[in-house]
Parts: sequence; structure tokens; C-alpha cells
Amino acid sequence: MTVSDKAFLGSIHEIYDRFLVPLIFEPYANDLADRLFKTKSKSVLEIAAGTGVLTRAIASRMSQDVLLTATDLNQPMLDWAMTRQPSEHRIVWRQADGTALPFGDQTFDAVVCQFGVMFFPDKVQGYKEARRVLKPGGRYLFSVWDRISENEFPDVVTNALAAVFPADPPRFLARTPHGHYDVDKIRDELKAAGFANISIDAVDKTSKAQTALDAAIAFCQGTPLRNEIEARDPSRIEEATRKAADALATRFGSGAIEGHIRALVITAIR
Repeated sequence: MTVSDKAFLGSIHEIYDRFLVPLIFEPYANDLADRLFKTKSKSVLEIAAGTGVLTRAIASRMSQDVLLTATDLNQPMLDWAMTRQPSEHRIVWRQADGTALPFGDQTFDAVVCQFGVMFFPDKVQGYKEARRVLKPGGRYLFSVWDRISENEFPDVVTNALAAVFPADPPRFLARTPHGHYDVDKIRDELKAAGFANISIDAVDKTSKAQTALDAAIAFCQGTPLRNEIEARDPSRIEEATRKAADALATRFGSGAIEGHIRALVITAIR
């Protein structure tokens, strides 16, 4: 992972929320919120909340006696999330680093993180922090993307951009969002962090976009992939997006498109 992989700058967070959230994140936010709801947790910490899709899913399910603390390393993402969720006493927003959490030991009944741990520079340290702030018996619920070949849209986009920049293909999607899928490695890292009771489920969903261009904009302009494209040639962002859209349309057809996506959902008990 590079420094630019973690940089959600400028308008990226707005495009991310408009295009990428409904494309790939909403189905898994609902799945993770349902899993959390079954734990009957009263104090919940969310790490890497992003623009708040999981926050909103949790808030729609939790009772009045539940307190949710939503955090993210990137303040602009958190600021945007706050505009999308009505202000209420049950939700506390705070900027925080998932590998150095500013909370006391054994504070929360549950810790949740949707598609955030892939961005941790030190995965074991991130898992240790989650365990540290969990109460005994508390659950750490998080999701990561499976390998890119199991996620059709980003795979097609990555291959299309390799043709646009053959000398130096942008590999952000394969390297970071889809770079932490090894189940054995995830288990070993969680065990190294002190977790023993670990379960991992592969969850298949369908990614849907109104047009191929919408999906291309989501990935090329709504993620740090944009930083990679512009680092190669800032004048070619629209061309790269169009080439990705053309490749998606060739693979999935014109009009509304659908593609397979797969994530791994992990539960670790303290």
C-alpha cells in the first residue's frame, strides 16, 4: 500500500458516496448491521466509517439505549458522513486512527469495521487495538473484499486502465481494497493480536449500476485510484474513465449493468 492509497482528497468523498456506496457498499452495510443487531450490543465502536453507509444502517436498527461511536482517520469523509445522518444523542462522531484508538480498555461491547482494515499499515496492531477496547466476550465484526477476480467490476476497470497506461498500470484496486483476502493470513494475524474464537464467511452479492459510466466514475474518480491516474497524467482522468466505461459496457452490456462481488465477513470474539 502506498501513501496515496489512503488519500481521499478533494471531491473523491462526494463521488464515493454518490456512486460507489450504492454500487458495492450498501448491501454489505446491511449485512454487517444485521449481524451486529443480533449481538444485542449496547456500546458500539465503528472504525473507518467513511461517508457513513454502515453508520446509517446501524442507526436504523439500534434502539434508544444503544450508543454508537463512529470514527474515521479522514476528517473530510467524517464531515460528509455527518451531513448524511441526522444529529442525535445516540451517535458520537470522532476522528481516530484505527491502529491507535483514543479509547480506554474494555470500553465497547462490539467493534465494527466495513472494508477499512485493508488500509491499516499494520494489520496486527489494528486488531490488537480492536481487542483492547472490547469488553470480555465482545465481538469484532469486520469485512474485507475477496480477491479482485471474484469482483467483476473492479477487475474489468483494472484491466482497462492497464491498456491506457501500459508502461505503469494503476494497481490500487488490486493492491489495497482487494489485497487482503488470504483467509489463513487473516486468521494468523487475528491470533497474533490475541483473538482465538474466529469465524469467516464468504458473502456473495450483486453489484448494480444504472450505466457502465456510473460504475467507471465510481472506481476511477471516487477512490484513491484517481490519485494514481492523475499521478501518471492529470489530463487523462476523463479518458481513463471513459475507457473503463467502454470496457464495462463491452463485458456487461449497455444500459443498467450487474456484476458479481464477494466479500469476507469476519467475527472475532474477545
